[in-house]
Amino acid sequence: MKDQFVERDERTISVENASYRLGYLFISFGLLLIVAFRSFFYQESNWDLMGLVIIGGLVTTVYQAFYKTLSRRLIVLSLVIACFAALTAFMIVFVQK
Repeated sequence: MKDQFVERDERTISVENASYRLGYLFISFGLLLIVAFRSFFYQESNWDLMGLVIIGGLVTTVYQAFYKTLSRRLIVLSLVIACFAALTAFMIVFVQK
């Protein structure tokens, strides 16, 4: 058995990627909560923060599409969620008026 220390292996990379995923999810959902709170309680328009969430999602999607790692299931699920989000936003706008 080798006594040398292995600096990076597949497990290390996997754990790092999992931590980046959790950090990204925390930031994205935190921004979404801030946008919702400011919108409902302060009646502010937060397109700058919402833009960060949308662009962050687009960057990861484009990167995965470029390297052909997107699955058909993920694409369909993303489209269903986007349609549901658009419908929910449409209903919120008309309920407030």
